[in-house]
Amino acid sequence: MKSITQAKYAVFALAMLPAAACAEPVEISYLTHWAPDTVAMLEEAAGRYSEAHPDVTITVRAVPFGDLLTTIRSQGGGEGSATIASIYDLWLPELVRDGLVGPAPEAVVSDVTEAWPAGVLSAAKVDWQVYGIPNEINLYALNYNTKLFEEAGISSPPATWDELKEAAAKLTKKEDGRITQQGFGLINSWTAGVVHPFASLLASNGGELVVDGKPALDSDAAGQTFALYEEMIKQGYTDPAMGTADANTTGPYLDNFVSGRTAMIIMANWWQGALKAGMGENFSDIATAPIPVGPSGDTARSISYSWMTVVNAGASDAEKEAAWDFLAWLNGPDSGENGASAMSDILMSMGILPSRTSDVEAHKDKLSGPFFKGYVEALPDARAFPVVLGGQEFSEAVQQVIESMEYGQISAKEAQENAQADAAYILERARD
Repeated sequence: MKSITQAKYAVFALAMLPAAACAEPVEISYLTHWAPDTVAMLEEAAGRYSEAHPDVTITVRAVPFGDLLTTIRSQGGGEGSATIASIYDLWLPELVRDGLVGPAPEAVVSDVTEAWPAGVLSAAKVDWQVYGIPNEINLYALNYNTKLFEEAGISSPPATWDELKEAAAKLTKKEDGRITQQGFGLINSWTAGVVHPFASLLASNGGELVVDGKPALDSDAAGQTFALYEEMIKQGYTDPAMGTADANTTGPYLDNFVSGRTAMIIMANWWQGALKAGMGENFSDIATAPIPVGPSGDTARSISYSWMTVVNAGASDAEKEAAWDFLAWLNGPDSGENGASAMSDILMSMGILPSRTSDVEAHKDKLSGPFFKGYVEALPDARAFPVVLGGQEFSEAVQQVIESMEYGQISAKEAQENAQADAAYILERARD
């Protein structure tokens, strides 16, 4: 017997099918940043959809994460541009403003309004209009190597910043003045990899990046967070040279954690797949814990963000209709295994949390495992990364300031002042 949710989807799907079945053959494309093995899973799902909808041909194309937004912007609505794109929620307001993505049809709006938590769905809206179908949610936790902790005589993960510094000192190893094992790792050369861990520590210190649309990096809590970074580096517990990311958001920062040269790092749940692939049976040495609480904080908090799929505003009516119908099926409870959506099955293969309510229920056994458990438990107190006009440029400016401080070009005090000034200018200009 189908659930009420499945029955609702069936009615929705039947409403969409006649128009699709009577349409002329249509070709649509899907742009993502996923790795080849994950793209293959998406292609398999698209093939199943096309078997039931022979007039619709779906092709999948992937680019590195660092090229995804540029590709969407450069192609615009021109010939050869993707019909569907997977995007980071921070990009949505500007893509809507620039006319690059179109609003969801009413049937899709009705479905996602019922099937997703309001907080997740809000990131897919601009001026109360739904523009995308949410599919994943990510948040941050302290990842640490239990084997290295045991070797250092540390019995539990740090719960406060003081404990974080104490643990980092014990976990750091040096040879001839060079760090061979860093106690606490930072990430550079990748905007989200720099800003999200910083924002998570700031949140656990009682601070926020943006309040009422204005930057709040001039707060005492923010000043303490900049100072924490500066201290970790000056004390030699952190080596910025070990934290570089590449265009695929992998690279040395990942390699050093996998190999045991980094004992602790703040990272999102989605990298579980990369950790498993790199560590093999040693993945069992990895545990997760809440973000340590700072001197101005009252509880552990994390930063969360989401991804969604959107449809090109420049696509033809037939392409839009086929694209939204495919996305509704891909994210619906009849496309995957045991009441889960095909999208959630793909996401779970990468260690990514699905956001549809029925998907969370369908995958509850896996989500209660040792690695995921720490992230799921952090969801209630997580704070969404601010989705505002100018958000990507704002993030890039904060990244540049943090990296300048990491490499000793400016002090923590100067970093705070520069970050606040740059952010205020960027967000004010975006509103004009």
